[in-house]
Amino acid sequence: MPLTHTRDLFAKALNGKYALGAFNVNNMELIQAIVEACEEEKAPLMLQISKGARQYANPVYLKKLIEAAVSLSNIPIAIHLDHGDSFELCKECIDEGFTSVMIDASHEPLEKNIEICKKVVDYAHQHNCSVEGELGMLVGAQHDDGEEGGGYSKGGCYTHPDEAVQFVKASGVDSLAVAIGNSHGAYKFKGEQHLDLDRLKAIKKALMDAGLGDYPLVLHGASSVPQHLVAEVNKYGGKMPDAQGVPEADIEVARRVGCTKVNIDTDLRIAMTAAIRKVFAESPKEFDPRKYLGPARQAVKDLVRHKVKNVLCCAGHAFD
Repeated sequence: MPLTHTRDLFAKALNGKYALGAFNVNNMELIQAIVEACEEEKAPLMLQISKGARQYANPVYLKKLIEAAVSLSNIPIAIHLDHGDSFELCKECIDEGFTSVMIDASHEPLEKNIEICKKVVDYAHQHNCSVEGELGMLVGAQHDDGEEGGGYSKGGCYTHPDEAVQFVKASGVDSLAVAIGNSHGAYKFKGEQHLDLDRLKAIKKALMDAGLGDYPLVLHGASSVPQHLVAEVNKYGGKMPDAQGVPEADIEVARRVGCTKVNIDTDLRIAMTAAIRKVFAESPKEFDPRKYLGPARQAVKDLVRHKVKNVLCCAGHAFD
């Protein structure tokens, strides 16, 4: 079936009180695993492509892989640019037919953030594309630079409910990524950390009271960094000490409170890495990529099925 617009997926998710899984992709195995899992669970799906993924895989390759997945699937699929860092990048993706883009100017002062987002919104809305903005700053690995990349932030600031109203009204963005204690990367926290769910409720209420309706909120940095997968990585030669994520119980509550889209990337990487490391450790003579990428693909598929069934609760809603 053809691509489904992000706007339509959001409307159904808000009505059905479930969250959409927005999974980052950058190669064939990830796309296959995610789409097959959602197909089997009858879950609507958002595939996300970052600037880094476009640089790694080439936009044309990614586009053709997604076209293949869409042609072989009958579930609704939307395509989203994750963490667009400029108007120019957003424009490229809009012109390529993405159903939504994110412009991330959250590192800028409020007024500048609004100015940049509004420029993207004005262009996107002329071309039937939705826009996600971000207010507040997450700690952790920004965008997809990796833990040791150039974009690691040690300081963040939470989203303020009143500023959220001002930002949405002035910029015209169609969805808002919030900072409520979530964090990018696999090394999110020292010890146990929880989302500020009271703040999330206050943001949702402020937007509702301002006449913006049941406004869609987005949770970035929402990988839970499953400890059994971290243990697998470490068991087979990896070094991921003290890796911590957002508790899945918090994400499930955030879904019920009003997070319509939940981004998941790090968990996919850990699942894939754990499976590959296991093959290399147990079969050191193996050199056929199919023999280690196949198990890696299955590990990602198992993870995605768990997320859509037990955390996001979007399984079974593909044909609402």
